[in-house]
Parts: sequence; C-alpha cells; structure tokens
Amino acid sequence: MRTWYRNLDYLTIFAWMVVVSIGLIAIYSTTNGPASQYLLESVQRNFWRQLTWVFVSLAVVVFCLMLPVRFFQKAAYPAYFTTLMLLMAALLFGREVNGAKSWLYVGGVGFQVSEFAKVGAVLAVAQLIASKRPNTKNVRYAAGVVALITLPAVLIVLQNDTGTALVFFALVPIMLFWSGLPISAVMLMISPAITGYLAIVYMPAAIAFAVIFTVIMFIRSKERRYAVLAGVFTGGTIGAVTFALTRLLQPYQIARIVSFTNPEAEEFRKGVGFHLVQSKAAIGSGGLTGKGFMEGTQTQGAYVPEQSTDFVLSVIGEEWGFIGSMVLLLAFGLLLIRLVRLGTQVKHPFGSMVAAGAAGIYLIHIFINIGMVTGLLPVIGIPLPFVSYGGSALLANTTMLAIMLNLHMRRDDFSIYGY
Repeated sequence: MRTWYRNLDYLTIFAWMVVVSIGLIAIYSTTNGPASQYLLESVQRNFWRQLTWVFVSLAVVVFCLMLPVRFFQKAAYPAYFTTLMLLMAALLFGREVNGAKSWLYVGGVGFQVSEFAKVGAVLAVAQLIASKRPNTKNVRYAAGVVALITLPAVLIVLQNDTGTALVFFALVPIMLFWSGLPISAVMLMISPAITGYLAIVYMPAAIAFAVIFTVIMFIRSKERRYAVLAGVFTGGTIGAVTFALTRLLQPYQIARIVSFTNPEAEEFRKGVGFHLVQSKAAIGSGGLTGKGFMEGTQTQGAYVPEQSTDFVLSVIGEEWGFIGSMVLLLAFGLLLIRLVRLGTQVKHPFGSMVAAGAAGIYLIHIFINIGMVTGLLPVIGIPLPFVSYGGSALLANTTMLAIMLNLHMRRDDFSIYGY
C-alpha cells in the first residue's frame, strides 16, 4: 500500500503557509501596534482569535486528508442542502453584523454561514458535472450549474451581504468554462459585468466596448444570434446603468458607487471617499521596502478602516512596501497555479471541478479585494483570502484547499472510467 503522504502536494501547502503567515503578521501589527489604542478591546484580540482559527484549520486539513475520495462525492449534495438550510436559518434567526444578517452563533462562537455555502456550492456543482460529464455542453445541465450557484447567492442577497453574493455570481462563468462550455458563451456571460464597470467609470469606453465586443462575437462565431445577444447584453447593461444613476438611485447611493472613480474629489474626499484616499496613501507611501513593522503612519494612525479585515493589504503595502506586497502576490499566484495543476492531474471530473471552484473563489476574492483597496473597484466588503481576519472565511477556504489536496493525493482511487 502506497504511503498517503508521499502523494501530498507540499508546494501547495507551502504557499498556504506563506499567505497565512503574512496575514497573521499584518493582523498582529494592526491590533498590537500604536493603532491598537484606537480599537475596541474585542478587536484588539483579533490576532489571537485568528491564530486559534489557524490551528483549527490545520486540524480540519488533517481530518480531510484521512477521508476517502468517495466520501466527498457522496457528501456533496447533503453538504449543499445543509448550507442552504443554514442560510435560511441565518436569515430568520441570525445575528446582524456590519449590516448583514448572515451570522449564526453556537456557544458564543459566531459562524458566517455564507462562507461555508461556497464549499457546498463547489462540491454540488462538481458532483453534477461529474455525473453528467458527456452532456456538459447541454443547456439543461448548464442551467443546473447556474441554479446550484444562484440559489445560495439569492439567500445571501436577502441577508444584505451583496459582496459575498457577487462572488457566487462571478463563479458561474468560471465553473461553466472549466466544464466545457464554449468560450463564446462564457464571454457573453461576463460581458455585462465589464460593460457595467466601464459605464460607471467612463461611458464612452462602455459604448466602444459594446460595439467592438458585438463585432468580435459575430466574426468569431459566424452566427448572428451571438452578435444579437452580445448587443442586447452590453446595450441593455448601458441602459440599465444610465437609468439607475439618473432616475432610480438616491444621491447617497450614487456617491457610494461612483466615489471610487475619483475619491479625491471635493464631494467625496471628506465622506464616502475618505477611507479610500487613506488606503491609497498608505500603499503609496510604503515605497519599495516599506516603513517597517508597526511603523506605518496611515495605518498605525488608524486613518485606514477595517485594517485587519478588508483593508489588510494597506497594512502590508505601507509597512512592507512593494517588495512585501509582491511576495504576497507571488504566493497567491503559486497557490492558484498549483490548484489548476492539481485539477489537470486529477482525471476524474469531480476533482477537476473542485479545483476550478476553489481556484475561482480565491481568484475572485483576490481580484476584488486588491481592486477596492487600490481604488480600481468600489468598496464592497470582500476580504483577502487567508490574509484578512475572519475565522469562518479561513476555515471554509482552507477546507476547500484540503479537499482538493485529498482528491489529488488519492486520485488513483477514483473509478477507472472517470465517472
């Protein structure tokens, strides 16, 4: 019998350890440095709570590695429906934190259910694709994937946690693309998001994109329906954004959406754009090597909000500079590349889809968090995976990683037929 740990991908574990360690150091800096005097006593304990969750996550990794691959296949749908019930329970009986009613408490310990719903959704989609692999290009099965991901997203929207719900919606094209959906269809799915972003930033750019994208879709596909859909999706998005910004939304709502485009503007810098201005100043002032551990002026002066959670990258950028930030990004890159590599080495579609789902969720979080901290995207409350403070997010993200490590390590245990 082959010793199981010889097949374990230690490079992936190394990347995880680097990212988690950087997060712990940054959280310690912001909760135990000069900035701690401005924090609530409960927030000052964030480092020790996060360290506790790291050890809990390690225990979960060991536990997951001991399980057979068939366990995760059989548990996929039960896990998915369990998280749906927990989402409904949080909506009805949960506690509201930062405006989102998405927390359940057990014995004084809070859990953000939406984080674990990501694990359930990835497993359920992987199982659906694995059981119907020959028909993944069929519209019926594509609709099944969309439904499995959208249902928890809708419940999360009802909990007033739009940021987390957007992660689910963004996961749809990634999972469908990996399952075999044509690239033209995937591009159609993501075109409204690109058009909407450009419409908020610079309307002429959105119009130009709509025209160019429609032409490209016609040339690439040679089918009129793709060009028509491209025009409808992009043109409809431009119309919807224009209507929302001019007729539907209130001034304070518009300010929250568009402030990221120019937070230094007089109407924003003292209000909704203040924290973004401070975040950009912190990252920019770090220079090449940073100001040193606990030596940041913007972050240790408590000018940047949510330093141990959503804006933890500001701490890293100011104290460790460009080099420290690049070390973090390289570690993330290594982690994502390894996940994709593991997915390609697992010939069974279940393992491949779990890898795509995990990598997709991490990538979405990284992209949005860095974008909002640097002022390229609106601030919507998306944490940096494995780095930002949050026990539920750390445990859920690590669980997905541990499951993928198991599926790769025991890839020979899958059925020889691949289904």
